[in-house]
Amino acid sequence: MAIAEQAAELLKGIVDAGSNRSVVELGWLDRVRVDPPRAVLRLNLPGFAQGQRDRIVAEAREHLLTLETIQDVQIELGSPPSQGGIGQAGHGQAAERQPIPGVKQVIAVSSGKGGVGKSTVAVNLACSLAKQGLRVGLLDADIYGPNAPIMLGVTDQTPEVNGSGDDQRMIPLESCGVAVVSMGLLIEENQPVIWRGPMLNGIIRQFLYQVDWSERDVLIVDLPPGTGDAQLSLAQAVPMAGVVIVTTPQKVALQDARRGLAMFLQMGVPVLGVVENMSAFIPPDQPDRSYALFGSGGGQTLAEAFDVPLLAQIPMEMSVQEGGDQGRPISISHPNSASAQAFNQLAETLGNRLQAIS
Repeated sequence: MAIAEQAAELLKGIVDAGSNRSVVELGWLDRVRVDPPRAVLRLNLPGFAQGQRDRIVAEAREHLLTLETIQDVQIELGSPPSQGGIGQAGHGQAAERQPIPGVKQVIAVSSGKGGVGKSTVAVNLACSLAKQGLRVGLLDADIYGPNAPIMLGVTDQTPEVNGSGDDQRMIPLESCGVAVVSMGLLIEENQPVIWRGPMLNGIIRQFLYQVDWSERDVLIVDLPPGTGDAQLSLAQAVPMAGVVIVTTPQKVALQDARRGLAMFLQMGVPVLGVVENMSAFIPPDQPDRSYALFGSGGGQTLAEAFDVPLLAQIPMEMSVQEGGDQGRPISISHPNSASAQAFNQLAETLGNRLQAIS
């Protein structure tokens, strides 16, 4: 038997827990491509079966790695198979995304690559929204690089945790008018987070549903860069008002930002618009001058390509870096700076958008 046929037969042994039917027969696993030492397949889970995702992925990897010539298994995300409204593997209607008690709207801040200032945008956006009188939460979902605690000056604090098991609740810390939760508050300063997808999904769901967010007009979620498990977990778990895509004017950043933006559109998440960060450098001794160190027009090009708004162009200033390192974001520490004013305008634009869709 050919290696591809062996792989297909092995996958047929994975079954849906509800109907006991093969996930291959249901169309949940398909497009198996075997090119030793790698096997690639597509996962097409309907909403009601998302709770089985981690198990199915783990079993698929385990089965395929039993083949002698296979050393790596890659699983791509596909579209849910059409069920025709009948049966749905005995589970009834597709599961709805679960709102967070007390949280009115959720906005994700994402980027295609690291180093574009995504966390700086997320933190200053949260602070600027709070300055406008909104009740704001910040979920630092950048599990591998959690920077929000440094930027908000809470690295020396530990959130209170009450209860145990499913009843466990974490109390977010408060800083600059924002309630914040981050993996950086739960691990040692130099401790790396070495997790695969299932563990990442678990902690993000805990941050969403096992944190006492109280009453919040908006929850800002700072996602890690790229198009991985964190983005998928958030998009499948909670209804979102939309996502803000952060880029710099550079072509390299734009290329990755296009992929990230397209991913959210494919998952049915509204794209609120693009923020071009580091649009120009303003010298501290020449506030009337600006220099486009990374080119110009990139954010506008990206926004026009996907027919979404260019929400803001945030300049580079020394006080942005200083405020982030000192735990006093520029929107708080230098409210009259060009960057702070740009963040305030961004917050006002998004605040108006939230009112319109609420």
